Amino acid sequence: MSLNFFDKLSQNFIELLNDGDDYNVIIEVENKEKSFTAHSNVLKFRSSYFRRELENIQPNENNIKIIIKSSISAQIFNVILQKMSLNFFDKLSQNFIELLNDGDDYNVIIEVENKEKSFTAHSNVLKFRSSYFRRELENIQPNENNIKIIIKSSISAQIFNVILQYIYGGTVGLENCETRFIYDLMLAADEFELKELTNKLETLLIETKGSWLKTHFSFIYHFIFSRNDFKKLKNFCNDIVVKYPNLIFDADDFTSLEESALVSLLKRNDLQIEEVKIWDYVIKWGIAQTSTLPTNLDDWTKENFLTLKTTLQQFLPHIRYFHLSGIEVLDKIKPYKRILDKQLWNDIDQHLIAPERPVKSTILPPRSVLVTELPTRSEKSFSTIISEEHAAEISTWIDRRETAYNLTNIPYKFELILRGIRDGFAPQTFWNMCHGHACTVVLVKVKGTDEIIGGYNPLAWDNSNIDDEWMETKDSFIFSLKNGDIPNSILSRVINPQYAILNNSKNDQIKEGPYFGDFRMFSEKSDFTLDDGCFCRNYGDDYEKPIRSSSSSEHFSIINYEVFKIVGKTI
Repeated sequence: MSLNFFDKLSQNFIELLNDGDDYNVIIEVENKEKSFTAHSNVLKFRSSYFRRELENIQPNENNIKIIIKSSISAQIFNVILQKMSLNFFDKLSQNFIELLNDGDDYNVIIEVENKEKSFTAHSNVLKFRSSYFRRELENIQPNENNIKIIIKSSISAQIFNVILQYIYGGTVGLENCETRFIYDLMLAADEFELKELTNKLETLLIETKGSWLKTHFSFIYHFIFSRNDFKKLKNFCNDIVVKYPNLIFDADDFTSLEESALVSLLKRNDLQIEEVKIWDYVIKWGIAQTSTLPTNLDDWTKENFLTLKTTLQQFLPHIRYFHLSGIEVLDKIKPYKRILDKQLWNDIDQHLIAPERPVKSTILPPRSVLVTELPTRSEKSFSTIISEEHAAEISTWIDRRETAYNLTNIPYKFELILRGIRDGFAPQTFWNMCHGHACTVVLVKVKGTDEIIGGYNPLAWDNSNIDDEWMETKDSFIFSLKNGDIPNSILSRVINPQYAILNNSKNDQIKEGPYFGDFRMFSEKSDFTLDDGCFCRNYGDDYEKPIRSSSSSEHFSIINYEVFKIVGKTI
């Protein structure tokens, strides 16, 4: 896969042609009455004639080479120079790649990887392809050899080599590149202010590497909001957070979230959190920014409230105060009323007493809450793996009923948390999206068979463990569901409660998924669909009995999986 940027390359070199800085060639025409300035490294790679001429001419005292073409008119020669920088994209790209690989006439050295690797380049090329290099070169004094040295210690040689390929050739080859390399290349392109390349790589990541972005979600989310650019990536991530807010709001590093990130979420009408909880998170974030605030709110002074108000001034206009209940206002808002403008607090107070009366403050619309209900037969199926009959059977097992539930009396909603074909198959995605959720069912569609297997965990998944930690419960079970060529469902309850569920350590989560004693999801390649890492014992050890045929291999791959949160229906 290669990315081409020939239009921009051509435009930059037209600008280079018209620039009067850093030239080292003068061409005199029309009996020496007219002259043009040019750059030797451009001329010789666009014309073999100029290559020969320049090799045979000695520079003057100003290090300028002068070529005399008395019989050529200025008008004609101007057209020739234009053609050297315009059109013929493939040839243009080839010429400047040759220029990049040439060791002559360079006047810039870029040192990377803690100065262990270096590249040579031409100032007049760099500055017309990147405003970053234009500024850098203007502020650097040349050494005794008239060479300017730029130091970029944190950039790898591999990354910078691709950056130069873009600058000189307008082409970026990404064949066999890992996704992390593409991400790091995007960051480097942004640092060097190569907006065209940055935007293209950002789009490429979103459109083709969504699973990787979700797997490394927290790391990426915190970083991109520390930069001014990456608008498309920010929107991509926020579209995920509003649906799965626990990814950010319940994370250990929530209070280190960039202010701009939290503001962008508060602006969203589709943020799936109760408004009163949003207020709690905002207060939590604000207090965490100032370690000097007293722990006990009763001890706060007027100055303490003013400090918090200043810290939260970007957030407070986006809270939907007029959609809170009276109890929520009294319990949550009133203790902090001094951080609100007096008019806003008076309007909130009035709205509780006389909601029909107009107020001076802006009333924001309520947030739209998405409700996932178990669908009727006429609606789109709630699952791509199981049916409503399966949901009734699993509900029966959860409640340990002797009489099975039917479609009319299922007491639970199956709320989708994760779907492999939508969210990706990386193990880390499971831990990111399921962290903190209890009473969950994991459903797996086995590759090459009709099997649907899974497990029920009544406890909460936890992605914060430093070491592996077994969770003890008597209520978990694993199962195989009747489907296609599978004549009967199999229920296998835990018999060793101390080894019922494993919460893997942070280091193992890149390969390990949900783990139910005798049944686990695992992938050496960090993608459950790419190898046969998933595992079911052919004998009962921690659970009553095997859930797959004894003739089946203990190891298998999958084509899809889903995780649902089991929530009691309200009457």
